[in-house]
Amino acid sequence: MSSNTHSSASTKRSVTAPGFTLGVSEDRNKRCRRTMEDAHAYITDFHGVPRQGFFAIFDGHAGKSTAEWCGANFHKTLLHCLEKNAETPVPEVLNLTFLEADRQVNQKEGKFSGCTAVVAYVQVKDKKRMLYTGNVGDARAVLSRQGKAVRLSYDHKGSDAKEAKRITDLGGFMMNHRVNGVLAVTRSLGDSVMKEFVVGNPYTTETELGNGDDFLILACDGLWDVCDDQEAVNLIKDVMDPQEASRKLLEHALANFSTDNLTIMVIRFTE
Repeated sequence: MSSNTHSSASTKRSVTAPGFTLGVSEDRNKRCRRTMEDAHAYITDFHGVPRQGFFAIFDGHAGKSTAEWCGANFHKTLLHCLEKNAETPVPEVLNLTFLEADRQVNQKEGKFSGCTAVVAYVQVKDKKRMLYTGNVGDARAVLSRQGKAVRLSYDHKGSDAKEAKRITDLGGFMMNHRVNGVLAVTRSLGDSVMKEFVVGNPYTTETELGNGDDFLILACDGLWDVCDDQEAVNLIKDVMDPQEASRKLLEHALANFSTDNLTIMVIRFTE
């Protein structure tokens, strides 16, 4: 099983494994940010099965400790939950995994910091490959299907009317699109003092991968603040090297004055 977790140094070359090639680019964005609070992780041959994979980005706030804990540990929690709930549909297992990771991180790191998360799990099942995603906050997953961008995540932000209503129904308040005037995201891992309102329940999707599914982009909001889904797909659809593709998206975000840390992962699906 090949694995990697990172919080600062960028992968310079594409990673190739059965079923995937992938590249990751990241940048602190020194014009705007003093520290890098993102972390990411990927594991090929996940659970010892060729062509399975785990890919994730964690965008920290109020410090990097929650994001770094997730980068090092979230996949272990997912494996445990998959083994413990073998007969449960995977989207439900993803929900359990997010909640368990949230519980674990809030015992320590989450008292002081939090993170958004976007996670993709590719499972081999009866010769098919299923793509499962889960996210909290505004890190995003975008699939390129025959050149069209398909969003597989949901932006949990204070500017979203449904999320704002959920917060106020629970007794919280929104100020300047921020939960209780503090947090711009309405769901996260960590943030234990806000947990009554800022829950860890993810938005999940299930997609059967087919011939037209070329690649998946996972990225924190530093990209999506300055680039829409289809634009991102168009920028890299002809770039076969996913490391080069991730770098191109990062440079596009910097050129368009993104003000956040940047982490971008591009996963190309192969046979």
